[in-house]
Amino acid sequence: MLSFVLRRLGHGLLILAGVALTVFFLFQVLPGDPVALLAGQRSDAATRAAIAADLGLDQPMPAQLLGYLNDVSPLGVHPRDSAGTAKYGGFTLLPLGDNAVVLKTPYLRRSFQSNKEVLTILLDHFTGTLWLALAAMLLAAVLGITFGIVAALKPHSWLDRALITTSVLGISVPSFVAGILIAITFGFYWSHWTGLNLTGQLFENDAFTGRHLVLRNLLLPAFALGIRPLAVITQLTRSSMLDVLGQDYIRTARAKGLSSYQTVVGHALKNALNPVVTAVSGWLASLMAGAFFIEYIFNWKGLGTVTLRAVENLDFPVVMGATIFIAALFVLVNIAVDVLYAVLDPRVRLS
Repeated sequence: MLSFVLRRLGHGLLILAGVALTVFFLFQVLPGDPVALLAGQRSDAATRAAIAADLGLDQPMPAQLLGYLNDVSPLGVHPRDSAGTAKYGGFTLLPLGDNAVVLKTPYLRRSFQSNKEVLTILLDHFTGTLWLALAAMLLAAVLGITFGIVAALKPHSWLDRALITTSVLGISVPSFVAGILIAITFGFYWSHWTGLNLTGQLFENDAFTGRHLVLRNLLLPAFALGIRPLAVITQLTRSSMLDVLGQDYIRTARAKGLSSYQTVVGHALKNALNPVVTAVSGWLASLMAGAFFIEYIFNWKGLGTVTLRAVENLDFPVVMGATIFIAALFVLVNIAVDVLYAVLDPRVRLS
């Protein structure tokens, strides 16, 4: 098991290295000058040169690339003085004169706009994206399994056809289109009936009651984000249930006189849910990455909102850090799923 986990971690680090290289070269060729944006239109050449030197943008591209990879890598070479220690922290593994090989938290640099550390900005907004993704996944899993069971118990009925047609539409419609339609319909035109807001946060501040939880603000963005996994889980549950309900042991259970509830819940469902659990575990990281446009539509405070605003302001460190952060989430979730598979099925470790 240890060698299995180490192999997966090695593959994950290679993926993250590829992502870091890709985003670095991508932002080198994008139009826009962050120095001019920060300095203003009336600044002189000396001011722009000082800002470029402070941001490290006056160096040749190879030097910028090596410096960036050295910063974002968990293992890097950094100064041993107090400034280097305060900036990077970590543990010194090997002294090299005035420098040292340091094991550290990846340093995603500072925002061009706010001068705050990018990792701090991302962690401040990560909880909003995490709660949104978890709510969307919970909604999709509960409704998808329920709809799939109902469709499987009434195959080829009007209800089965309606659920399958709706799930196909849910898979086909892009999430940002569904988000706009849901926001306008339930958060604007029908808001006096639904009581839901077009925009809002999970926690809001009140002058009299202070900070309090507002769960209703989570409903519309979670539903918009969860439509696609809901449709997939519905079809997957239906297909798996139909396969299980045709097995011999189900007919034996019915022949013994067990009720429909005991047969479906006690025997069929627990065996039919294996592929559904696999799908649910794989969707969580995808939902966190796919929440960008949903957060923007509902003005939800999360990784998507802060990243899109950084794109508008040419705040490249925030955009690059967010891309690497999301890629790291994908890698960690996939490693966790692989380890879970290996625990449940030892044959996976041999692959």
